[in-house]
Amino acid sequence: MAFLKNRISVPLVGSVIVLGIIGIIAAFTSDPIGFLKNIVVLALVGLAIYFVFRLIRGSNPRNKEQQAFIKAAKKSKKRLQSKGSEQSTKSTSFGSLTSLKRSKLTKKKSPVHLTVIDGKKGKKKNRASL
Repeated sequence: MAFLKNRISVPLVGSVIVLGIIGIIAAFTSDPIGFLKNIVVLALVGLAIYFVFRLIRGSNPRNKEQQAFIKAAKKSKKRLQSKGSEQSTKSTSFGSLTSLKRSKLTKKKSPVHLTVIDGKKGKKKNRASL
């Protein structure tokens, strides 16, 4: 049954496209200035709808957080790929299976990004007062 639907839809869609082209040519030849005005108005309405949609969609705070997350993920991926390419060239330069097996067996540690916050390092607690 799907084969019959395809046989019918192809000529139907083709005839709609041909009739549309004929209609556009007829409208352009009968009133070119009116046709161009209609095209400009249609484009302006389309742009207005597009910008209103973007304004509504962009005002969502979750969307901004998602964009920031995607940006950070891309940076992280690039950084890890550059480090991974250096490691892959080192491991392939040896050319032995044992070195490849060892590198697969050892777990790769993700880089830790920690910052030191200066606190009360020099001061010791007075344990007698407790």
